[in-house]
Formats: sequence, structure tokens, C-alpha cells
Amino acid sequence: MNKNYKNSYKATEKELVSLAVYNVGYEKCNPCYQWGPGIRDHYLIHYVISGHGSLQVNQKTYLLSPGDSFLIYPGTETAYTADARDPWEYAWVGFNGSDASIILEATDFTPACPVISATPYGEEISRQLLHIYEVRGNDFENAVAMTGRLYTTLALYLKGADHTPVQNNYHTYVQKAIEYISTNYSYPVTVGDIADYVGLSRSHLFRSFETVLQESPKEYLTRFRIKQACYLLRHSNLSVTTVANSAGFESSLYFSKAFKKAKGISPREYKHQHADKSETDGDTGL
Repeated sequence: MNKNYKNSYKATEKELVSLAVYNVGYEKCNPCYQWGPGIRDHYLIHYVISGHGSLQVNQKTYLLSPGDSFLIYPGTETAYTADARDPWEYAWVGFNGSDASIILEATDFTPACPVISATPYGEEISRQLLHIYEVRGNDFENAVAMTGRLYTTLALYLKGADHTPVQNNYHTYVQKAIEYISTNYSYPVTVGDIADYVGLSRSHLFRSFETVLQESPKEYLTRFRIKQACYLLRHSNLSVTTVANSAGFESSLYFSKAFKKAKGISPREYKHQHADKSETDGDTGL
């Protein structure tokens, strides 16, 4: 009898910028089941509930047992394989966002060694991963609930860390800038305003963002505003002009140009598409 099972969920909309769940699930693998080699565009944590398997990354092989965790970094070629005799069962969560790298740097995960063996908080980590799965969904409240439980999960890895994290100045500056953007994006703030708040020159702020997020402060600010605008267009009856003002754009014309560059369609078309989808969903009776 085949005892393999898999339960998984993939988010179609990533509402939150600072930290968002991309996918979550758990699986009892068949013997020798393998994923990869391949790369991901987000972070992916696996926690081994039972059984055994191996992780292949950076020309190294790690043998994993119950209670172990491994982290896949974005853009890193990876493969992992279930044991032939005692295939593993694991829970996982995929995520990304501006908080992700900052939090993970304070854990015992590193690119050189993306494995944590027998964390003392393993049972609680397993429970939290299953809680993320339980509150899955594409509504905004689901996104908030999943992200809240993800923060709790990551906090357990911080709690179990052996080392005392040394804050990278670039990360500290970027985090402070993101906090400012998160609370002031709807106002006509500029990169100069952000730099003044953080206490850096514009050039130093630029280097910090490029180092940590591989984008400029202006690009991040625009992307953050577009993200908020998308939510308002999907979940409110506000006009495009009102959405532009609410998201901090200086004019509806500039908003429309920036939105079309980011999404490939105009804000009005985006709003109509999601309105049509909502009406279609409503007709199904689901």
C-alpha cells in the first residue's frame, strides 16, 4: 500500500511586502523521491518530521534526520532526496520579503551551511508550519494570518540560535528605511526624506539598498506603493485617482505610467480584470 501523501498550498497573490508566504505544506515522500536540481525565487524552509533524506547544495551533501531543518536560498541550485528505506516526512514554508534576509541572518542558517540539526524547538516549529497551512488562502486576512504565524516560526529559529548575531550596518539601515516607508508611503516622501530619517547620505542609502535588496530606494518605494495600490484596486470601489493619492503618487498620470510599467496593464484594466474575476467566482456559488 502506498502511504505517500502531500498537502500543499501556493499563494497566487503576495499582498505583503515585508514578509509574505509563497507556499506551505507537508508531505510523506515515496522512497527515493527527489526534487531538483533546480532553483527557487524565494526562501524555502523544510522541517523533517520523521524519516531520513539528503540535501545536495554547493557541491555538498547533508544527511538529515527527524528534527533537522534545511533552508533553500533564492537562486541557489539545490536538490533533495528521500531515503530509499526510510523516506522522510516534512513540512515546509516558502516565503520572501524585505524582512526575510534580515531575520534569517540572525538564525543559525547560513549559505555555507543551510542546515540546522535537531533544534530544541522542533516540535513547536512543526506545529507552527501546520498552523500556517491551516490558515491558508488568498484573501488579505489569510495573508496576514499566514505571515503572523511565519514570524512566530522564524522567531523559534532565532530563539534556538547558538550565535549572537552581529547586525550588518547595511541591513540595519535598510530595515529602518523600510519602517519609515511602511508608515509614510501615502505622503509625498522622497528618497531624500528617507535618507534624512535613517541618518545617511543619499548615496550611502542607495548602496545599502543595492547590497541588501538589489534595488534602489526609489525602486523599492515605487514597488511598495504599487503593491498597496493593487490591494485597493482589488478590494475597494475607490476611483483610480483616489487610489493614486492614497498610495502616495504625485498625480494619477504618473501613477498610471508607473503602474503599467510594473504590471503591464493600466490601473483601470487591472481593476476591471479583478472585478470580472470576482463576479465570475460569485456566479459559481463557491
